[in-house]
Amino acid sequence: MVFFTFAEYWWFYIAFTAFVLVVLGLDLGVFHKKAHEVGFKEASAWTALWVSMALGFNFIFYLFARHHFLTDPKYLGLPGFDPEAQAKTTALEFLTGFVVEKALAIDNIFVFAVVFGYFGIPKKYQHRVLFWGILGALVFRATFIALGSVLTQYHGVVIFFGALLIATGIKMVFAGSAPRDLEGTFIVRQLKRVFRVHPQVEGQKFFIRKNGLIHVTPLFLALIFLELSDIVFAVDSVPAIFALTREPLIVFTSNIFAILGLRSMYFMLAGVMDRFVFIKYGLASVLVFVGLKMVWLDQAFGGKFPITWSLSVIGALIGSSIAVSLSVNRKPG
Repeated sequence: MVFFTFAEYWWFYIAFTAFVLVVLGLDLGVFHKKAHEVGFKEASAWTALWVSMALGFNFIFYLFARHHFLTDPKYLGLPGFDPEAQAKTTALEFLTGFVVEKALAIDNIFVFAVVFGYFGIPKKYQHRVLFWGILGALVFRATFIALGSVLTQYHGVVIFFGALLIATGIKMVFAGSAPRDLEGTFIVRQLKRVFRVHPQVEGQKFFIRKNGLIHVTPLFLALIFLELSDIVFAVDSVPAIFALTREPLIVFTSNIFAILGLRSMYFMLAGVMDRFVFIKYGLASVLVFVGLKMVWLDQAFGGKFPITWSLSVIGALIGSSIAVSLSVNRKPG
């Protein structure tokens, strides 16, 4: 049962989207108006702010859901329906979805590092590229979520996505960890065929005019590459959220909050990413778990695997992989 349908709560989507646009406008237009290199301290503060904002929204959403379940006539007197318990479940679904998206976003961070290194993007301009990249990702994610909310109504599609997540998780375990050379990739070859490419970075410009013709700079190429790579990541991450909840509103909001803090998390972890050598095993295990949840566990538990158990399992998988990574890489003395 979907409690927050788009037809009834379209205004919530609009209000939330407007809020996100205002926050992004303040981010680029006020706090990061001048290009500068984002250090660890600044990135950590922004990461804490984004996470706090997500947790604050989660609490407000809990109160909103509780009010909704207690006052909507269609739930009053419904046999076996507990408004308070359902409101708590709704909040836990958002939190679990946010944790999963935040964890899977670590893969995006490794891609950021490779792309910026390949295109030679100076650190002080990376935030600008990521800002527009995140803005584009919001549009793509919203499209994927809209499609997913329709497709996951069919049991066969749910099984397919579950199997896809399991296969992706297994593939991640055996994938190499060496940085990939982007020169031979299909995307880079096609970008250089389609656009007139100016080989040097010209400040924070995406386009320049040269000999009367418009050329794209390495910043633009990096932006397009990041946008296309995010589409690939969305194929895994969006079904992973739908494995935890069938509420499109929860999928949308938790996904967006996780993406909003992706830039600051990248700058915070950029210098220590090589220490998380076992994180991919934790992420792979999460994908396998949510895949199993879609193809088997939900049915085995009467239609819905307990969300509290899901949050505990996911937290344990990610936390243990981080703990092992830090323990192995701990410097003596």
